[in-house]
Amino acid sequence: MIIKLILVGIGGFAGAVSRFAMSKALNWQESLPIGTLTVNLLGAFLLGTLTGAEGNKMMVLLFGAGFLGAFTTFSTLKLELTRLYIKNKKYFLLYTAISYIGGITLAFLGYVIGKTVEITI
Repeated sequence: MIIKLILVGIGGFAGAVSRFAMSKALNWQESLPIGTLTVNLLGAFLLGTLTGAEGNKMMVLLFGAGFLGAFTTFSTLKLELTRLYIKNKKYFLLYTAISYIGGITLAFLGYVIGKTVEITI
């Protein structure tokens, strides 16, 4: 059990640091928080792929629960949606649609790819 906690913790640390760096690098414009959108869409795709591939349980803990769990961010998404709703309804609707429709689509696409392509994890 301790090994599983350590794997999730290591993955979570790396995922959180990666999300922070990517968000800071890409959230340069006022209109849409591109950094958060990017990490959430990429994370949905990668988690779908990892799930579809049915990889080694320890690697799923490290990369799925750990890294991707911390890399993607539901709370930041909700905060940014709230800010956009207050400032610009048009961007709020656009960001909401891209986040949810794009996230579900990419998770499904990743899952299909994970099922069909041999991925050694």
